[in-house]
Amino acid sequence: MIPQGFIQDLLARADIVDVVGRAVQLKKAGINYKGLCPFHGEKSPSFIVSPSRQTYHCFGCGVHGNAVGFLMEHSGLGFVEAVKDLAQDVGMTVPDDDNSPEERARAAKVREHQITLGDVLLKASNHYRAQLKDSPRAVAYLKGRGLTGEIAKHFALGYAPGGWHGLSSAFGKYDDPLLVESGLVILQGDDAAEQRRYDRFRDRIMFPIRNPKGEVIGFGGRVLDQGEPKYLNSPETPVFSKGRELYGLFEARAAIRQRGFILVTEGYMDVVALAQLGFGNAVATLGTACTGEHIVKLLRFSEQVVFSFDGDAAGRRAAARALEAVLPHASDTRSFRFLFLPAEHDPDSFIRERGPEAFEACIHEAFTLSRQLLAVAGDGCDLASPEGRARMLAQARPLYELLPDGLLKAQLLVELARDGGLTADVLLHHWAAAGARRGDRRRAEPGHAEHQPHAAPAPAPRHHDEPDWDNAPPPDEAPPEADPNDLGYDPMDDGTPEHAKDWRSKRGKDFGGRGGKGRSFGNDPPPWARKGGSAAMASPRRPPPRTASLLDRAAWLMVQNAQLWLDLPGEVHELLVQQSAPHGGFFAALERLLHDQGVLGAAGILAALDELAQDPAEAGLGALLERIRRLHELGSDAPLADDLRVVVDRVRLQAVEDEITLLLESGELSEAATQRRNALFALRSQLKSRPARNATV
Repeated sequence: MIPQGFIQDLLARADIVDVVGRAVQLKKAGINYKGLCPFHGEKSPSFIVSPSRQTYHCFGCGVHGNAVGFLMEHSGLGFVEAVKDLAQDVGMTVPDDDNSPEERARAAKVREHQITLGDVLLKASNHYRAQLKDSPRAVAYLKGRGLTGEIAKHFALGYAPGGWHGLSSAFGKYDDPLLVESGLVILQGDDAAEQRRYDRFRDRIMFPIRNPKGEVIGFGGRVLDQGEPKYLNSPETPVFSKGRELYGLFEARAAIRQRGFILVTEGYMDVVALAQLGFGNAVATLGTACTGEHIVKLLRFSEQVVFSFDGDAAGRRAAARALEAVLPHASDTRSFRFLFLPAEHDPDSFIRERGPEAFEACIHEAFTLSRQLLAVAGDGCDLASPEGRARMLAQARPLYELLPDGLLKAQLLVELARDGGLTADVLLHHWAAAGARRGDRRRAEPGHAEHQPHAAPAPAPRHHDEPDWDNAPPPDEAPPEADPNDLGYDPMDDGTPEHAKDWRSKRGKDFGGRGGKGRSFGNDPPPWARKGGSAAMASPRRPPPRTASLLDRAAWLMVQNAQLWLDLPGEVHELLVQQSAPHGGFFAALERLLHDQGVLGAAGILAALDELAQDPAEAGLGALLERIRRLHELGSDAPLADDLRVVVDRVRLQAVEDEITLLLESGELSEAATQRRNALFALRSQLKSRPARNATV
């Protein structure tokens, strides 16, 4: 908690004219300053900044606030982040009793380094923009896509020439390590005498990716002609993670406020083309499925979100994944809708063929969240038969349980029961009883926690990406509290297949009889049973008990040395964040903490997470932190980095084994599912062949 006195001192020292003036061109108007409102479109200035009151107010749209509020509204920052940004600008240090002066100094150094990388990326962006003006071929390509110079300027589009060392003309030292660290230059070879450097982006239209504050944090590049990959993103860097960022969000802020909703599309060109055609409120994910972090970021700017997908099978699957990400954030006042275009169209081609009015009509007629949930749950089900209705309800349950409590959830229960031919009371009672029966069977099985002194505690509520079909408590009951005296792992578990044998045999029973040809969305396994993407991104539907112990170990290792988390590749970050509660929440919180404050010591990390564990929504996190503290007492002679590599390899191997099992249990496989299975077999062999130590992740 930041002391209120500090905030008052900060606001008194900051000059709101300087803060607002970085984003708005202000002119003196009496004792105040006036400019065009950045939050809505206007031709006559109605946005007033008062130096005496240290406030801003727009008489056009009604927005008002102080310097912290402006940073939150304009840049989409959270309160703490806005306070820290403003404090840094005026040379003040935000009080933080949990961190030592050394840790705060390290965090400041990390932020200073991020600013340096941002300057490098901005310089590269300016270079690419200049190259665009000198390339008739690149200009002709953009004109051929219907883009004007004004739109190209708005999005700071550029061009990377086809040479191998084009950036050498922009940077005096082409061997500057910052060029490699920022992802602009690729360095090959370990031997300094044989190292080779060359530009990552060559002969591509360049799309600068900016964070909500307008800082360039990365690039996307598109080929002009034929070539692969069609789109190329910057790699993961200290300032860029494609799983968290949204393209076009900075440029879309004013249009979002004007139109009242955000339109989420599937690519850079969709965003730019839509802005050209009058839909400036569009943003896009960066080649990844929509995540919970994306949703949180979107909701900072609007509580009305429309997802636009192609109408083909891939678009339907992407919509199903977006639905899973959205459900935990749905509420009685938020609106999430799903728009499906004809399979032969993307937004650009649809509008050019049928006109903006037709696209507006599509937005107006987009599926509501409830309708999309019912459609996904009922896909492939014959609701005219009892079997089909039962299958629909079984598919609906994990989605329904992702919803937070509220009127929307209550009404969806009624809708699901109606479509399933039951009353809401009967359906709710059945789900609660089924969960209780399965929980009783598990407790009665040999090897359960009651029979093992070091067994894992009762599972906490699961992460939204991995719903637990078997152990969900009745809706009117709170999840059981974990025993803080239980270590939550088996110290004798060495990760060998023998430790998973009993779990596998029971798992086969639990999921028996769920075969079939799949759903009409391409006959692929459902997204909540099949984590899409590459085999390396595989994630188990229900992590077995030994996986939980491995995750405890991984959490302990990264608390001891937070740099280990930063050194992991992005795909491993995503795998860990997608784990069930409390581990997924732990790794997501660790990512946010290190992103905001830089590398911290173990005490600082645990103190910050202890505060988060007080939130009822973070069920099980407190017990995990206690287990981490007790693990610390066990000690280890192995180097932390080597130990983590082994642990992550085992987690990834278990994830691959789980997905293979799910695919094999799903009956006849589609062509895409067969390719996925073969890729998983190859990855399994690769992971099994790695040595126990000195393995790379």
